[in-house]
Amino acid sequence: MSDGEPLVRWGWIADHAGELADYTGVHLRLGLLPVLFGLIVSVPLGILCHRWRWLYAPVLTVANILYSIPSLALFMIFVRYTGLTERTVMIPLTLYTLSVLVPNVVDGLASVPEPVRLAATAMGFGTARRVVQVELPIAVPVVIAGVRVAAVSSISLVAVGQLIGQGGLGYYITRGLQLDFPTPIVTAIALIMLLALATDALLVLAQRLLTPWSRNKVRVA
Repeated sequence: MSDGEPLVRWGWIADHAGELADYTGVHLRLGLLPVLFGLIVSVPLGILCHRWRWLYAPVLTVANILYSIPSLALFMIFVRYTGLTERTVMIPLTLYTLSVLVPNVVDGLASVPEPVRLAATAMGFGTARRVVQVELPIAVPVVIAGVRVAAVSSISLVAVGQLIGQGGLGYYITRGLQLDFPTPIVTAIALIMLLALATDALLVLAQRLLTPWSRNKVRVA
């Protein structure tokens, strides 16, 4: 980049709009599917940890150990088995979500008032039915708080996957560095930030839709 050259060339962005949209879609898929997979694993695992508390400590320890491993190191481990594919990025990102989602599921279930559980049991709810129809809906705000953190983190980490050729918008970051051309770098960073903000906003909206009683509390207050 020479002195006096603008940081962003808007003409370049306009010329590559279609390509940017394609990479944005790939980035979103690579970032959000691991969160979905992590949630599918974390909900039953969190229920088990809440029911049998002795299980919680070892599960959380394993999840935290996995989270402490640098993403690039995990990519290199999985690339031997899954190759230079999207799975090599999504599997580690799924594992990273567990350290956030499992505790939030457990905390969400723990936030359910005991009188509510007793009332559901008195109404003839079995354990499974009570968890699904009573406890999990009440735990939704705490669970979604964890999903928000996991989603933003996952979206940002996708770019690291470009080091194995599967990084979504990370392609423009490495390409810009190779060419000493800042426009692709700035554009990619801005799009990643917008994806994170938009995803977070949609999750907040989803929480409001899934917990209408919380809005009623606010109106009463």
